[in-house]
Amino acid sequence: MKGLSFGPDAPRALVLLPGAQMSPEHVEQAGLPATLAQARSPLTLHVPDLHLDPTTGDAATEALVHTVLRPLRRRHHELWLGGISLGGLLALRAAQREPDGLAGLCLLAPYTGSRLTHNALAQAGGLDAWQPSAAQQADPEFCLWHDLRAGRPDLPCFVGWGRDDRFAGAMRDLMAWLPRAVAHEVDGGHDWSAWLPLWQRFLAGWR
Repeated sequence: MKGLSFGPDAPRALVLLPGAQMSPEHVEQAGLPATLAQARSPLTLHVPDLHLDPTTGDAATEALVHTVLRPLRRRHHELWLGGISLGGLLALRAAQREPDGLAGLCLLAPYTGSRLTHNALAQAGGLDAWQPSAAQQADPEFCLWHDLRAGRPDLPCFVGWGRDDRFAGAMRDLMAWLPRAVAHEVDGGHDWSAWLPLWQRFLAGWR
């Protein structure tokens, strides 16, 4: 796996996918590994370096499943998958595609599609009424919502965002389709001012 790993080689691990234009080094510089060490959580943190856009096709999901998740499932007894912003979209798509072996999700301000995607769903009368076109059936953003409507993924989820996040409304909509999710809202926007406190809150659950 290309990327960085932090913490002890523990039975429990989290694969955390960085956001757009973000590398594993950015995650390290933001203080997530240091916070993990301070919390003394029995957790290994893996931050892959995929550099693939999940909104353009299935390549990112396939790479994540085959080159990251499957090898780590053999290494750790309990494997969680997480993502920040666009990484949250990729985490959700991978969990929908291949949930076996995943214990849960940690989504920090997950991106759930563009304004065009959300407007199309709203104009259709909402997700329940929406009938995807042929083009939408091939679009990863619409596929996310199609699978959410079908009940995928059915996993425990930690979902958090900042109150001033410009995508906060979409994240609240997401919660209606993740029945096993727990929402966490903190001060801050779509940046580390919210993501780091959310990470601290997530780790508090492992103490």
